[in-house]
Formats: sequence, C-alpha cells, structure tokens
Amino acid sequence: MGNANIDASRPRPLAVAVPSNAARLRLRWSIGLAVAVWSAGLIGHFTPLQEWPALLIYVLGSISVTLWHCARHQDWRGAFVTRHNLRAALLWGGGAGLALAIIGAVNTLIFYASGGQPMAQMQTILVDLGLVYLFPILALAEEWLWRGLALSSLLDRGVNSHAAVWITTLAYMVNHFFVAPVGWMERGMMAMMGLPIGLMAGYLTLKTRNVWSAVALHLFIMATMMGIVFVTPGGR
Repeated sequence: MGNANIDASRPRPLAVAVPSNAARLRLRWSIGLAVAVWSAGLIGHFTPLQEWPALLIYVLGSISVTLWHCARHQDWRGAFVTRHNLRAALLWGGGAGLALAIIGAVNTLIFYASGGQPMAQMQTILVDLGLVYLFPILALAEEWLWRGLALSSLLDRGVNSHAAVWITTLAYMVNHFFVAPVGWMERGMMAMMGLPIGLMAGYLTLKTRNVWSAVALHLFIMATMMGIVFVTPGGR
C-alpha cells in the first residue's frame, strides 16, 4: 500500500508525441506538391507556356490533395481544416487581415502618389485576363497547402513551432518565383509581400489550430489588393 501511494504521488512523464500515419502523409504530400510545382515552373519558364502549368498544379493540386487526404483519412482536424474553434479563427483572421490590409493599402497609395509605378505585368494578368476574380480560390489553395498540410505536419513531427512557421513562410515566399508568369522584379516584390502574410497566417493558425484564420487573413488582404488594382494607374 505504501509503495502504491508513493507511485501515485509521482508526476507521470510526459508522453512523446508520435506522428500518425496521416501526419506523415501530410508531410509527404506537402513536399511532393512543392517539388511538382517548382519543377513545372522551372521547366515551363523556358517554354512558351511559362509558369502557367505550375500555377495550375499549385492551385488544383493543393485543393484536391487536401480534400482527398482529409476525407480518406478523416484528418480534417489534424490538417487544421476544421470547424473546431471556427468562430475565433474567423474573428482573429478577419481582424488581423483588416489591419494588415489597411496598412498595406496606405503604403501602396503613398507609393503611387509619390510617383511609384504599379507592377505592370501582374496588373495586365489580373485586369486584362480577369484573373483578379479568382483570387479567393488562390488564397484557399495557398493556405490549405502551407498553413494546412505543411505547417500541421511539421508540428506533428516535433518541429519547433516558431521554426515551423518560418519554414512554411520561406517556402511560401520562394514559391512565388515558380508560379508567377511575370518578370523577376515583380516576382521578388510578391515574394517580399509574402513575408508578413506568411508569418501572420502561420501564427494565427498556431493560435487557433484552424487554417480558416489564415484564409480569412489572406482574403482580406487580397480584397484590398483587388480594390487597389482598379484605382491605380492602368487599372479599370
């Protein structure tokens, strides 16, 4: 009896989290999609198709793989694509997105007012081809891949949370060089804009354990960008 009381009073050692098979698959899908997109972008750059095939793989691949994986393995919550904590996620993401969008809009308008020029090639694609209206689908695809599949799988593998956010953010930034059919200068500008978006989206997802916070953030920022496109020189 005495030994039993002593053993019961001792703190139990913390269990070591072992990644599930679904978590391992999430990491493999994340890496596989990134390799496929970047390879297609690199090859396409030297062809008349440019980076369009890579962009198509990026958007359709991210959405379809996430849906297929989560449905097959019932891994919705594991991949952060969940209704759990949804209200808080949308409030946090919407609030942060609105704040970041206002700051970005003010800075952009000041830049244009001082004689700066918009990203002409990107504006042509968005306005002339009408792709600006597909921004919500792009935001969904990006967040499901980087803050859904990739971030969740790194955390499940035991990667430090701050390191996981930075790794996925840097990959998200680099991705712009492989999927944007524009000049290198404009790709670099988009990649730099991806730094605050990626970090904020990553930490929001960490806080809420819900990728919809990142989607809400991204949508607010993209809505602001769409508005700016139509009021800047060359817009419609």
